Parts: sequence; C-alpha cells; structure tokens
Amino acid sequence: MRKFLRAKIHNAVVTTTALQYEGSIAIDEQLLEMAEIAPYEAVQVWNLANGARLETYALPAPRGSREICVNGAAARWFAPGDRVIIASFAFIEDPKRQPPTPRILILDERNEVVNLRTGPVDVTAAQPA
Repeated sequence: MRKFLRAKIHNAVVTTTALQYEGSIAIDEQLLEMAEIAPYEAVQVWNLANGARLETYALPAPRGSREICVNGAAARWFAPGDRVIIASFAFIEDPKRQPPTPRILILDERNEVVNLRTGPVDVTAAQPA
C-alpha cells in the first residue's frame, strides 16, 4: 500500500479561529462536498504564512459561508487571513492499475472556487529515474 493525495483545497483563507474548542477544522460544507472530503475525515493543514503543519479532522461549516475555521490548540498556529492548504490522502495498493484521481480545488481570496481539477495522475512520471 502506498499513500497518495486524494483531495486538496489549495490557497484557502482562514476566516476565523476558535481556541476554546475541542479540535478540528471547520470547512464550508459546499467546499467539502466539492473536494469529496467527508465530515470527520482526517486532513492535513499546512499554513503558508508560517509553515505550521497539522493533522486534524474536517467538520462542515454552514453551506455557502466560505468559512475556514481552525479550532482548538491549532488556533495558536493559524490566524484569520492566513493562506492554507488542506489535504486528504488515501492508500492505494497498485497505483499503476488503479491510478490516483485527486480532486484539487483552487480558491481565491474569498474562498470561492476558481479552478477544480480531477483525473488520474501519471504515477510513472512522478517516479525517479
């Protein structure tokens, strides 16, 4: 089994943080559906402003709110306005027979989708020579 990118929400803007919360990241429900990330699914979050990286789980924020809210202890590493990448991964047994097909959402400064890419990845092109 090898681990591959399954879904990515790229360039999202943190809208709020909530330190006094038990944890997770709240993401607009519509964005979760477009990325095919399920509620409570494990995600990694990478902060482009300071390099902070964490693993947590996704929770749905109100549909259409374009909310990205980092909760709990991680709120100390993220601030409103920070750009982040949210990624989910899957294990694939034979990537040549079953190529990964990540869904990649590119967002603008209002967390609106400006590009949605899907499709198989050429894993042979990513292999070192």
